[in-house]
Amino acid sequence: MTEERTYRAWVMTEPGQPVTEQALPNPPPPPGEALIEVAGCGVCHTDISFLHLGVPTRAKPPLALGHEISGTVMEVGEGVDDSLLRQPVLVPAVMPCGECEACRTGHRRICRQQVMPGNDRHGGFATHVTVPARYLCPVSEEVLARCALWELSVVADAITTPFQAIRSSGLTAGDLAICIGVGGIGIHSVQIAAALEARVIALDVDAKKLAQAAAHGAAATIDVSGLSIKEIKGKVKEEAKRLGAPGYRWRIFETSGTRPGQETAFALLGFGAHLAVVGFTMEKLEVRLSNLMAFDATMAGNWGCDPELYPEVLEWIAAGRIEVSPFVAQYPLDEINSVLEAAHAGTLERRAVLVP
Repeated sequence: MTEERTYRAWVMTEPGQPVTEQALPNPPPPPGEALIEVAGCGVCHTDISFLHLGVPTRAKPPLALGHEISGTVMEVGEGVDDSLLRQPVLVPAVMPCGECEACRTGHRRICRQQVMPGNDRHGGFATHVTVPARYLCPVSEEVLARCALWELSVVADAITTPFQAIRSSGLTAGDLAICIGVGGIGIHSVQIAAALEARVIALDVDAKKLAQAAAHGAAATIDVSGLSIKEIKGKVKEEAKRLGAPGYRWRIFETSGTRPGQETAFALLGFGAHLAVVGFTMEKLEVRLSNLMAFDATMAGNWGCDPELYPEVLEWIAAGRIEVSPFVAQYPLDEINSVLEAAHAGTLERRAVLVP
């Protein structure tokens, strides 16, 4: 009799309750897929939204959450290149099918057959995870010379998602980039915009985060604690003028995922401006959409990042254009419930990465 294959996972049995350790079946990967031994899985606000804020997962619980995954390929299914075996990889947070009309026409982020670990199927809060192999992103020795594989897990969302937003915005050298909320995702917006030689203004309510942003590319910071939107607009205009930035075509990146952050972002729209909505909240807000027409402005979101951009992001990391290590902290996977509670309470100073 052959021994049953299983792996350990921490599973959300129902929203609002602590996750529980379970042994899950671990059959050989099906055709087109690969079994990954998890090196690390980042804790994202989306995981907190699934667990505590009423956002439903597409696959019904019980479900292992976690979509910021790095690890090593241990097995591959039929049709997958054997050269991937034993390779360190990033698992894209959103994996398109690569075959449908949306994928064939370059709209991979809206593929309706996409797979998101921790949403469509079991995710990375586990020792292993099985995922489609098509868009796995190998990690080079040059990248690993700068970052441990577990640290790189956050690239799968916290770095690539703002990278996609900035790329889609058309931000160029000399433009003004306004980053609203410079926590676990927003700090990377600052880094990426600064690497493109934009003039960067960072807004937050946390003095420590603003100091960190100033140390990693923000030319100006504004503590918006207790300020009205009118006062915030005034301070942004002052800083833009001081930096010699034009008064038009501002590029605004909302990464706080809060109602006040989104209200502020929309209020900053001016002539030719572009607002990228990167953060997520279930809260609603009232805005005057005619501002988009009056200012010839645009507003867009992006559901994750096109996996074809992942190799370029890793090249930026290898070249030192994006830092990862200062912004992550390692926690044992078996401490997951205390880490999730701290993330929900907003008391973590760095993005948590759970390591089996």
